[in-house]
Amino acid sequence: MTISRTNPDGLHQTPGYHHVTKVQADTLIYLAGQCPLTVSGDLAEGGLSGQTAQVIDNILTALAAAGAGPDDVVRTVIYVNSSDRDDLGAVWAQLNDSPLAPAFSTASTLLGVAQLGFTGQLVEIDVTAAL
Repeated sequence: MTISRTNPDGLHQTPGYHHVTKVQADTLIYLAGQCPLTVSGDLAEGGLSGQTAQVIDNILTALAAAGAGPDDVVRTVIYVNSSDRDDLGAVWAQLNDSPLAPAFSTASTLLGVAQLGFTGQLVEIDVTAAL
């Protein structure tokens, strides 16, 4: 498998992600949107930071179950239930300071949204990996 990540000339500088991720792989792994639910199905406590930490743990668990890790991630979409840029920036910073950080050097999208699936849910992340 090969993964190349580039920022072509003529496109703006990014805060850590790459505009283009090119993959040649045998296996693609698509995770369901990972929510901030504990193993018991309860919403993680601790507000945005606590929920983001739970999503990070859930993604690491799901990737490991598929035989993958953060370096194998080729695409992420991050949904934050907020229109406040500071909230979006805080999630981005927490993700990039976590063991999952290499996953966000790839093609990534960060969105503020009006609502997510579970009552009180503040964050969800879609992940695609390649092996």
